[in-house]
Amino acid sequence: MMEKFNNFMERSIVPFAAKLNEQRHVAAIRDSFMYTFPITMAASIVILINGLIFSEDGFVAQVLHLSAIFLNLSDMQSWLNSVTTGTLDILSIFIAYLVASILAKHFKGDELLTGMTSIAVFMIFYTPAMEQGDVQYLPTTFLGAQGLFVAMLIGALVGEFLPRLFKIKKLQIKMPDMVPPAVSRSFNGLIPIVLVIMLAAILNHLVSLFAPEGINQIIYDSIQTPLRKFGVNIFTVTLLAIVQELLWLVGIHGPNTLNALRSVIFTEADLSNQSFINANGTAWGVPFSATWGNMNDVFANMGGSGMTLGLIIAILWVSKRKDYREVAKLGLIPGLFNINEPLIFGLPIVLNPILAIPFILTPVVNIWVGYFVTNIINIIPTPAYGLTWTTPGPLAPFLGTGGNWIGLVMGILCLVISVFIYMPFVIAANRVAEKEGHA
Repeated sequence: MMEKFNNFMERSIVPFAAKLNEQRHVAAIRDSFMYTFPITMAASIVILINGLIFSEDGFVAQVLHLSAIFLNLSDMQSWLNSVTTGTLDILSIFIAYLVASILAKHFKGDELLTGMTSIAVFMIFYTPAMEQGDVQYLPTTFLGAQGLFVAMLIGALVGEFLPRLFKIKKLQIKMPDMVPPAVSRSFNGLIPIVLVIMLAAILNHLVSLFAPEGINQIIYDSIQTPLRKFGVNIFTVTLLAIVQELLWLVGIHGPNTLNALRSVIFTEADLSNQSFINANGTAWGVPFSATWGNMNDVFANMGGSGMTLGLIIAILWVSKRKDYREVAKLGLIPGLFNINEPLIFGLPIVLNPILAIPFILTPVVNIWVGYFVTNIINIIPTPAYGLTWTTPGPLAPFLGTGGNWIGLVMGILCLVISVFIYMPFVIAANRVAEKEGHA
């Protein structure tokens, strides 16, 4: 049965997943969100500091009794609130630039000019300016997460076609050799950029004839909002976790392959949660309680995909196989920081019929444990504080909830659950090794 399943995966799923992973637009979107990670992570860390230290019910504030020392402690949160303005609130601008520039690199075109043109086109299509008295201003609504879909679309289109126009010699303006390279480079791309910007302006005008609110509002209402409503729930998180582990089992990097899709579905929700925490100083009552970040990454990613920190502990506890124990020892330190390639390819887990079942089952069980304690019995808030993916596993629910001690207990519980799920399969691997004479 397992052999038939492996053959089916190799014939059907592997080729499709490999092509999807290599498709230039998907790869550009995936890599763009990876490049924005330091920016979004910096904002998340600041928000976490605000919640832990400057909120009166924050963990550090309570332990050190800071509210007794600083009478206006909660007012100090406003010092760092502006961080979101320069990070999360303009994420769409970053994405518009990065998607286009990455595609330009693929076509060996001018990455800088392509990225800048993409921003220009994004702003041409942006929601029309509003007037209040003699003052005209742009709403910031679609500069952040709500404008991501349009930013990705524009970045993909500009990145696809502008580098091609750059290569048409009849559209190039050749400058004398003595002209500085930066100036020559600008003039060389001038005509293609003018054409793209003019076309964008014409299309935007045509859109405004039947949709005065602009293309951002149209796409947000018709595509992004339904996609978010459909995707931001525990069932989608569970399904994506299963697909991710299945991809790993056939040797394909599951998180990278699904990153673009996850970003489209969950980024707006995660950033909305961050904004809520930044405004209210608590994770209780965040608007989206079941995203990939606050369910899978917090409760079901200890050690990496498949919750493999539990596998390492189970191997070191009950395995008699020398090869398994050596790999587990080598993988322990990386596993504490959610890096599990040593186990994926060292045991291996890839195409391993014994470890395949717990590798898929363990994260699913822990996702639902997390959902149960946060959404059904509500003993801890949703762990919506943004964390770096290398946060040691059991600490993730603790830090993600803003320092809730029950969150720490739940992190340890999830790890214990993962150990006991993996244990019988590790014992089964012992028996297989004994029969084969490899123990």
